[in-house]
Amino acid sequence: MKSFKYIFLFSLFLFSTFSFIEKHPYHVGSVEINHNEKSKTFEITGRFFMDDLENALGKKFGKPFHFNDPKYKTQLNEALKNYSAEYFKLKSDGNFVKINFVGYEEDHESVNIYLESESVAKPKKVEAAVSFLYNYFDDQINIVHLIVGGNRKSEKLSYPNRYTFGTF
Repeated sequence: MKSFKYIFLFSLFLFSTFSFIEKHPYHVGSVEINHNEKSKTFEITGRFFMDDLENALGKKFGKPFHFNDPKYKTQLNEALKNYSAEYFKLKSDGNFVKINFVGYEEDHESVNIYLESESVAKPKKVEAAVSFLYNYFDDQINIVHLIVGGNRKSEKLSYPNRYTFGTF
């Protein structure tokens, strides 16, 4: 479990260290899936390199996308909503959970994508299919954190593996 924590910290280091390089040698993202006991929803945050996400969206939808350019804001919201619906699925105790796109935020060279589920009772088993950026990179790594009741389960998903689960 500690190794996943170090991998996550290393990936954050990569986000900041390689900001001076236009093309970075690693394709790493992180997805945190946190069950909020108060609202009874899953709060999901995905964090990806901005240029990688622009390229993946461009390939998927056949047109260019540019973060840091206000004229693309509406297109980006719609594209990220559709992209997230295709490349992220969640089950709670064996049942698919409806996921809603909340929005996104640009953070220097990375983008945070925010999603939230419908109301779900505290789960015993959480299953996730996470394949963000798999449509663009065959060496993509997504570090996934499942958090329920303060208990964290983390796993590194390397292309083409997209499935993880945790029992709580």
